[in-house]
Amino acid sequence: MTKLSLKTEGDRFVVVTRRFAAAPEAVYRAHTDPKLIQKWMLGPDGWTMPVCINEARPGGKIRYEWSDGNGGGFYLTGEFVELVPFSRIVHVERMYLPDPTPDNHVTTTFAKDGTGTLMTMRMSLPDAATRTAMLQSGMEHGMEAGYVRLEDMLQLRP
Repeated sequence: MTKLSLKTEGDRFVVVTRRFAAAPEAVYRAHTDPKLIQKWMLGPDGWTMPVCINEARPGGKIRYEWSDGNGGGFYLTGEFVELVPFSRIVHVERMYLPDPTPDNHVTTTFAKDGTGTLMTMRMSLPDAATRTAMLQSGMEHGMEAGYVRLEDMLQLRP
């Protein structure tokens, strides 16, 4: 059963929320430390991330490359716009499947929620067609698979 909630707003927005049983500092760090990202942001089982560039500072570059182990894969590039340690990340990203998708503007917040964290990711896409294509890609399943890995990883950390 998924813990991820995905909702749409208007024609261009996707809002993903998920609660983690860890402090906002830990969840934020897992979204900005390349060594941690490579352990959890893998999507479905069997995928790896051989390249993970994450320069977590305004203007810093992002490049993630995924491989399915059978010669298939894709990558994402982007840049950070704003980082407020432990509470907010704003970045722009584009996927290459192999052609680049339109820019996806993403704001992710990390709020204390009892003993854990409520993460909210708001994606702003250029138009309804782009949003529909993204939602039909199976991204929700891949995201939740990664978040389950992240949750397991956070519970193992001191």
